[in-house]
Amino acid sequence: MSRRGWLLFVTMAVLWGIPYLLIRVAVRQLDPGVLVLSRTGPASLLLLPLVIARGQFRAIARNFWWIVVFAFVEFGVPWYLMATAERHITSSLTSLLICVVPLFSVAVQRVRRTDEHISRRRLLGLGLGALGVALLVGLGIHGGSIGWIGLMLVVAFGYTLGPIILATKLASVPGIAVVAGATGVVAISWLPWSIAHWPHHVDHQTWESVAILAVACTAAAFVTFFELVKEVGSTRSVVVTYVNTALAVVLGVAFLREPLTTGILIGFPLVLIGSVIATSRAASTSKFTSDADELIHG
Repeated sequence: MSRRGWLLFVTMAVLWGIPYLLIRVAVRQLDPGVLVLSRTGPASLLLLPLVIARGQFRAIARNFWWIVVFAFVEFGVPWYLMATAERHITSSLTSLLICVVPLFSVAVQRVRRTDEHISRRRLLGLGLGALGVALLVGLGIHGGSIGWIGLMLVVAFGYTLGPIILATKLASVPGIAVVAGATGVVAISWLPWSIAHWPHHVDHQTWESVAILAVACTAAAFVTFFELVKEVGSTRSVVVTYVNTALAVVLGVAFLREPLTTGILIGFPLVLIGSVIATSRAASTSKFTSDADELIHG
């Protein structure tokens, strides 16, 4: 993977490693549908002026229906389901379930029989990453139920389809235009529900969480993710979910005084190693030197 690819990958790991905590804070006072509007509305309002200034609004119109499909499979429906589930299951379990996305992605790529090769090396990396994530959260599924776990698997499937749509149907559309259009569509769709379920009181901590979710974890993150998909492909890009979970656990230890377990000490390195293996190209005998140089120097 190129140096630019690694930079985008690390940026995404940070931007999507913090939402689990912020969502848990927000849903204490906000209905999940209100939270979806609160994330997508400000993001769209921030990005649309840039889209108009760059003359990219026509790109939204020309690709409107695929942008709508992307919007609802990537966050219009998944974000509501995730926020609902986080009222009933732990954030650790939520992040563990999201980490099936790379495995779903591999399965979908095989069904679609695409040209994007999935080597044994990548499968090994995915397996190591999955093992690392399982150790990080300690396989702790207590406090959950089959129903809420099922909702999170629907979320994971939506997260699998989103990058594929970006890579196949929206690759030629500027990323900022896709995100601006998609967040606008979702915000408008959730507006009637949010008006009916708007809370009577919201404290500053909740609004601060929502602001970070909207600006950093939505507007900035999806523009970055679009570039990541174009740079490394849809299958490699979703491997970032492994690092997201690792970061979420580390932040819990650092800022929430959660225990530093043996699973974390063993699992976190496995996540990193698995991500490197799953996102790098396998070196063949004839290309060993050039590929090794690429891995070392980016």
